[in-house]
Amino acid sequence: MVSLGTRWLSVGLAFLCSSLLLFTQSQPQSSDNSKEKTLSAHATGAFDVKISPLTLSDQSADPKLGRMAIEKQYHGDLEAAAKGEMLTAQSEIKDSGVYVAVERVTGTLKGKRGGFAMYHSGVMNRGKPELKITVVPDSGTDELQGLTGTMNIKIDNGKHSYDFEYSLPAK
Repeated sequence: MVSLGTRWLSVGLAFLCSSLLLFTQSQPQSSDNSKEKTLSAHATGAFDVKISPLTLSDQSADPKLGRMAIEKQYHGDLEAAAKGEMLTAQSEIKDSGVYVAVERVTGTLKGKRGGFAMYHSGVMNRGKPELKITVVPDSGTDELQGLTGTMNIKIDNGKHSYDFEYSLPAK
């Protein structure tokens, strides 16, 4: 019999693997009142990820709910470490479920040092995946203040990579 932790780890990994087919559009956030100019850029590279089951805060919760810790190491244009948490829900229908996650990223982005947070929203609808990973507004620190953007992930033969479309205020 498969343990609950292993089951949810599989569900979480299925959502991550399903992102192979996903590409989202960059949606820079700007205010109509802002005169500040931004510079758009593109970053790519590989990343390593470790997902570990965690205990739900409600021990009596539906067994179709899951919670996991996320640890990542980004390489390439984004040289950074990230930690976060993921919540999952699986349905009675095969290949249907959701996950949400938040991760805090700290390191350098094309030489600019700082940190930022990203949130994930993943839906698997009868095998059809949708995934959106977006920078949390106003979460950038140090040289990454004002960062906006979206990230796509790809998994090819078990290797993870990212494609990050982002904007930073022009200095």
